[in-house]
Amino acid sequence: MRTLAVCILLLVSGVAVVTFTWIPGTGSVLAENARAAQEQQDWPAYGGAPENSHYSRLAQINRSNVRQLAVAWSFDTEEEGGLQTSPVIVEGILYGLTPTQKVFALNAATGKLLWKFDSEIPGRQVNRGLAYWSDSKGKEKRILAGVMNFVYALDAATGKPVPSFGRDGRIDLRENLGREPATAQSIALTSPGIVYKDLIIVSGRNPETLPAPPGDIRAYDVRTGQLRWSFHTIPHPGEVGYDTWPRDAWKTSGAANNWAGFALDPKRGIVYVPTGSAAFDFYGADRIGDDLFANCLIALNADTGERIWHFQGVRHDLWDRDFPSPPALVTVKRDGKDVDAVAQTTKQGFVYLFDRANGKPLFPVQYQKYPPSTVPGEIAASEQPLPTIPAPFARQRLTEDLLTNRTPEAHQWALENFRRFRSEGQFVPLSVRRDTVIFPGFDGGAEWGGPAADPETGIIYVNANDIAWTGALAANTGDDSPMAIYMSQCSVCHGENRTGSPPALPSLVGMESRLTPAQIATTIRHGKGRMPGFPNLADDQMFALIGFLTTGESKEMASSEPPPPAMKYRFTGYRRFLDPEGYPAVVPPWGTLNAINLNTGAYVWKIPLGEYPELAAKGQKKTGTENYGGPIVTAGGLLFIGATNFDKKFRAFDKATGELLWESSLPFAGNATPATYEVNGRQFVVIAAGGGKDPKSKSGGVYVAFALPEDSSHDAHRRAVPK
Repeated sequence: MRTLAVCILLLVSGVAVVTFTWIPGTGSVLAENARAAQEQQDWPAYGGAPENSHYSRLAQINRSNVRQLAVAWSFDTEEEGGLQTSPVIVEGILYGLTPTQKVFALNAATGKLLWKFDSEIPGRQVNRGLAYWSDSKGKEKRILAGVMNFVYALDAATGKPVPSFGRDGRIDLRENLGREPATAQSIALTSPGIVYKDLIIVSGRNPETLPAPPGDIRAYDVRTGQLRWSFHTIPHPGEVGYDTWPRDAWKTSGAANNWAGFALDPKRGIVYVPTGSAAFDFYGADRIGDDLFANCLIALNADTGERIWHFQGVRHDLWDRDFPSPPALVTVKRDGKDVDAVAQTTKQGFVYLFDRANGKPLFPVQYQKYPPSTVPGEIAASEQPLPTIPAPFARQRLTEDLLTNRTPEAHQWALENFRRFRSEGQFVPLSVRRDTVIFPGFDGGAEWGGPAADPETGIIYVNANDIAWTGALAANTGDDSPMAIYMSQCSVCHGENRTGSPPALPSLVGMESRLTPAQIATTIRHGKGRMPGFPNLADDQMFALIGFLTTGESKEMASSEPPPPAMKYRFTGYRRFLDPEGYPAVVPPWGTLNAINLNTGAYVWKIPLGEYPELAAKGQKKTGTENYGGPIVTAGGLLFIGATNFDKKFRAFDKATGELLWESSLPFAGNATPATYEVNGRQFVVIAAGGGKDPKSKSGGVYVAFALPEDSSHDAHRRAVPK
C-alpha cells in the first residue's frame, strides 16, 4: 500500500498548510536517472532552452517513421479547468503543473508519479510552465514554480519547499513594487521566469484596468530569494523614458509588464524581455506620450538589469497590442555571414528581426502615419512602426470581400453588421459608441505559444489566429455606484450587458444560478483563468458589486473607501465577430501555420491549422481555427503542434513542405506547447491536453506522451541521421 508523508509549514505571513506527497521507492529511480544522464536529451527550460527556439536535435522520430507514433503513457491530473503548460524534462524526470497549480514530477519514461507538491493555495490563473536550476556541480537542483502571486523553490528530488528561499520556501511578487499595501496588489506568474546563473528573472500578469501595479522586471537570488535587481518598465525620475510619460506616472500608472516570458543569450548575458500595454488598455488620457517601456522588446544585462537596447513596437498603445510571446533567438545569414538575431512575433501578424547584440533591425522598419483619436482627452501617437519584410502572416484589413460565405444567411448577416463598423486596418484609434474592427483580433495573430526556430535552415514557424474582433469606447458615469464599479473594472472583458465573449470571456448573465455569492467573491478577489484579481476593492464595494452581478440592479452604497479610479471613457467589451451560429464571420482560413525563411524574409509555406469537426463532416474542411500553444521543430525533419481549439488533434508536419504526416486525437484540446526528450535511447513527444476553449466540450488536465514502438525506436536510434 502506498504511504504518504505530509509536511505542515507555518509561514511568517500567516498559517498556510503546505502538503507534498512522496511516492516510496523513487530514490533508486532518481539515482538510476542520474547515472543515465549521458544517454538522455533533455527539455530543461520553457521553450526547450534559454534561447526559446522550441528546437530539438533529436531525430529518432523522423519523416520516415512518424506514422508509427503511438501513446507511450499518459498522466491524468484528475482536475478540470484546462492546461496551457509546457513541462520541463531533466535527467529522465518530467516536471509539470496541474490546472490548479499543483507541481508534480513524473518518471519521464513511464509517466509514473514520483512526487506532488500542493501549496494549498487554489491556483485560479493559467500557468504555462516552470523553471529548473542546478548549481555548477549538479548537487543542488531546484524547481522554481509560480503559484498565483508566489514563487516557490522546491527541491527537485522531493518536491519539498527549500526553507532558505524567501520566507519558508517562497517569495511574494506583490512586494518590492513600490505600491502599498502589497496585499492590495494584483499580480500572478502565469509564464515561468528564466534562470541565469544563480538568478531567477520574473515579471508577471497585471490587471489591464486601474489600479494596477507596475510591471517591473525583477531578478531574485535562486538560493535565498533576495531581490538582486529591478528594472522599472514605467521609468522613475532620471531614468531613460521618464519623459515619455506624464510627470510622476510611475506612482499611479500600471502594467507595462512581461506576462509572456523571456529569452536568454547565456553567452552574452542578455535577457530579452517583451512587454505588454500600460493600464488602462484602450483609453490613455492619463498617460499621454509614447509610454516607454510598454509594448517593447527590451535587452537587459542579465547580471545587473541595466538596459542595453530596446525597440517599441506600439507607441501609446490603445489596442491591447502586447508583445504576446517570448522571442526566439536565431542565427541568420546576412551578406554571407552569420548574424546572431532575435525574432519577435506580434498580435498584428508581424515578425520583427533584430541584431541580438545592438538591436539593429535586420529587415527594414518603416514608420507610418495614422489618424488622430476623436475621443476627448486622448492623443494617439502619430506614427507606428511596421516591418516591411516579412509580409504579415495574418490579414491586416477587413473588407466586404472577406466576409463569410459559409451560408447566404451568414453572409448577409455579416454584411449588415460590417457596414456599421469602422474598418480601416491597423492602429486606428477606437471611437465612442461605434465599433472599430481589430483584424487580426485582440488575441492575434501570434499568441503566447510563441514560434519555433530551426537553426539548420533559419526558418521560423509561427501559428496564428486570423479572425476579426471589434471594440468601442463609451463615456463613464463617474459615480461610485455598483454599476459604475462594474463598468470601470469588469465591462472591459464581460461587456456592458454582461454577455462577455465566450468561452474565453464568459457571460455573467445568470451566474447567480451557477455560483454562490462566496464563490463570486473569491473569483473577484483572486481572479480565475485569464481574469486578474481585484484585491483593491473594499468589502462594501465587493458586496455591492456582487449584488449588481446577481440582480443587474445598481443600488447606492455607503463606503468609506474611494472607488477604483474612473477613466472618462471605458471599453465596451471584447467582441469576436462571429456569425449567428458562432463561426467566424470572415472567410477562412481562421487559423494558420506559417514557415518563414528569416535569411530572406520569404514564405516557405503557409497552411490552414485546425478544423471544426461538425463543419468538416459536412465537407467544409481545412478552415483553420483559433489556436493557442506553439510548435516545436526537430532535426528529424518534423514540426509538432497541438494548439487547435475544437478538433482535439495533435499533429506532425514535414517541416520543409508543410505536409501533414501524422495526427492523433487527444482527450482534450492540446492548448499548450509540446516538448520532446530522450530517455534511455527512446525519444518521446509530450503535450498537455486540457481544453477549456470550446464551450461544447469539457475541460481537464492530461499529459500524453508519444513514442515509437519499443523495437522500432531502438532501430531508429541506430539509424537516425539529422536532416
